Amino acid sequence: MAPDLALPRTLLLGGARSGKSTKAEQLLAAYPDVLYVATSGTRDGDGEWAQRVALHRERRPASWRTAETCDLEAVLADSADRAPVLIDCLALWLTAVMDECGAWDDRVWADGGEAAVQARCDALARAWGASGRQVVAVSNEVGMGVVPATASGRRFRDTLGRLNMAVADASERVLLVVAGQVLQVKPAAG
Repeated sequence: MAPDLALPRTLLLGGARSGKSTKAEQLLAAYPDVLYVATSGTRDGDGEWAQRVALHRERRPASWRTAETCDLEAVLADSADRAPVLIDCLALWLTAVMDECGAWDDRVWADGGEAAVQARCDALARAWGASGRQVVAVSNEVGMGVVPATASGRRFRDTLGRLNMAVADASERVLLVVAGQVLQVKPAAG
């Protein structure tokens, strides 16, 4: 697959285990130098999570670099590094932001947590739209799943849905991955 320099910003959405990360990696496979930004962090004592992270690492070319960070705005603004960027994933980034803001707690959410989380999402969407780098981001599509049973689960789903919309609006291409198959959402035929 040849590099597609005409489409600097691509968002891949999909459900859990849909193949979205693999498809994102394939979009950048022709590049020898890619900055893979892992937003997942570590989960001490979680062997299953460690195994997932290891599988992702094994799948990537050895020449790709990895940055484990949630400072996505800085990565997107870095004009000195011209390598394409793969961000995996926005849902895990949002989880970290909600953790930092204490936004899982109903009282914190009502007393400024919602505004703090929204400010971070807005900053990320602006940085995405302003980035001069070729960038591919992976995120979970939350609009087709079950309604979460808790208020904090619903606020996460709703916030991620709005973040996905903002990033999609600032993207040249949006793809939906379903059962390992890629459907083009944007640009729409017209």
